[in-house]
Amino acid sequence: MISRLKEKIIHGEKSSQSITRSAMLIAVMGMASRILGLFRDRILASKFGAGDVLDIYYAAFKIPDLVYGLLVLGALSAAFVPVFTSLISQERKKEAWRLARTMLSIGFLMLTVISIALFVFAPYLVKLIVFGYDMEKQQGVVELTRIMLLSPIILGMSGIIGGILNSFKKFFFYSLAPIFYNVGIIIGALFLSEYFGTKGLAFGVILGALMHLLIQIPEVMRCGLKFVPLFDYKDKQLRRVLTLMIPRVMGIAMTQINLLVVTILASTLAPGSLAIFNFANNLQSVPLGVFGISFAIASFPALSGLWAQNKKDEFVSKFIGTFRKILFFIIPCSAMIYVLRAQIVRVVLGTGDFNWDNTTMTLGSLGIFAMSLWAQSVIPLLARTFYAIHDTKVPFFVALFSEVINIGLALTLINDFGIIGLVIAFSVSASVNAMLLFLLLRKRIGTLRGQGILKFGGKMFLATSLMMIVAQVIKHSISDDPFGDHRTFLGVFTQLITALFGGGIVFVVIGRIIKLEELNHFILVLKRKLFSKKPLAENKRNEIGGI
Repeated sequence: MISRLKEKIIHGEKSSQSITRSAMLIAVMGMASRILGLFRDRILASKFGAGDVLDIYYAAFKIPDLVYGLLVLGALSAAFVPVFTSLISQERKKEAWRLARTMLSIGFLMLTVISIALFVFAPYLVKLIVFGYDMEKQQGVVELTRIMLLSPIILGMSGIIGGILNSFKKFFFYSLAPIFYNVGIIIGALFLSEYFGTKGLAFGVILGALMHLLIQIPEVMRCGLKFVPLFDYKDKQLRRVLTLMIPRVMGIAMTQINLLVVTILASTLAPGSLAIFNFANNLQSVPLGVFGISFAIASFPALSGLWAQNKKDEFVSKFIGTFRKILFFIIPCSAMIYVLRAQIVRVVLGTGDFNWDNTTMTLGSLGIFAMSLWAQSVIPLLARTFYAIHDTKVPFFVALFSEVINIGLALTLINDFGIIGLVIAFSVSASVNAMLLFLLLRKRIGTLRGQGILKFGGKMFLATSLMMIVAQVIKHSISDDPFGDHRTFLGVFTQLITALFGGGIVFVVIGRIIKLEELNHFILVLKRKLFSKKPLAENKRNEIGGI
């Protein structure tokens, strides 16, 4: 009995550490991609400022992103990965590969037909989305949209391939793909725009999409995929995917409607408003992508597998451990973003044609985004947890309710607060979404060890509060230093780095004193990764409660 219990504990530790290692790999690659994304935004801000050109550029993404979000993300996150993973875990690989080939074939055909139709009707759709723009600006959106409609086809194939790699827990090339995507966009901004004007920005997006696809192909072929077209519409596994996909597509539609609402309303505001919203959103998305999405992606195959094997206790433990890890990273990140929002915006974007008015509006938006970053970061995990148990309806209805709140608040606040009102509406609706998903998941599964989460929250509040105080003191004290001159890049950069470093040290010290389990686990993983050749699984201690 003791031997079996010990074996179960060790197995749980191995699985937890596997998720942590996978999430760390995705996070490192995600950090590289996000840094490139910030570099991309700096180039765009410097060359074009927050004005008409970038309004056109960001508006042109909306229709291609809608296609990609509905048909690719909807099929993958809720439907294809759980079904494909369950087939692999049950040693039914022949069925799994048949499903993959069918998804690739039908997906390519469907995305191509839809993209051609949207190419034809783009002028009419653009008028609906950005009716506040003048005719010249709308025509610019149409031209870029038509070019970018190639991207859903390419990224659709790449997304399905990435889902296969996820199922096999092959995260390296999957995580590398977004880096190459950003490289393509940067090439477009730096070089192609010099020859093709604003169309060069769209050509950069297509180049990035191609690189996103090509980098993953060798790895998926090593896993066993053969690129042989297959149009088996009667395949029962495909029907399972479609059954799960339909409610998820409706849920994704809510997210896309959210972004469309922002675009529509921003088109009625001053030039550059949509660009400012996107710049602030991209800045706050760095920790969201690095930690929130990384852990959600890494845990999804494990959660799907545990539920398929009817291991409810391990499933709950896996979810809670991952949930706490996300908050452990995100809460201090969001706090530091709020305290240092001015320095972040000025260091990343404050150059060239990006003027002081652009800066103040962006830092105001960033501060509000930071308040809801915790919610935005746990939503991917909460939604995927529902998908793992083959429940796609709850996330849809929660997203629908949250979107109603978002639209209502946006319409109420836009007249008085402009683009800031849209950010407030977005943040409030995200917070409502996260809280409802957590409460409904607890009702669906049963106990989620709320007492442990409350204790963890108390420790995080203490450590984060002291970190913020120290960072604020350092920020103001260094402004009196010669290197802290607000008028120079070096001065602002010195403020930012010194405050980040000082606040980070305080967080770690306090965390160690109050025995913050997630911090101890992270340090252990880091030590083993950097200094030990032994596998992490040899550690017999369980650093994250229940995992």
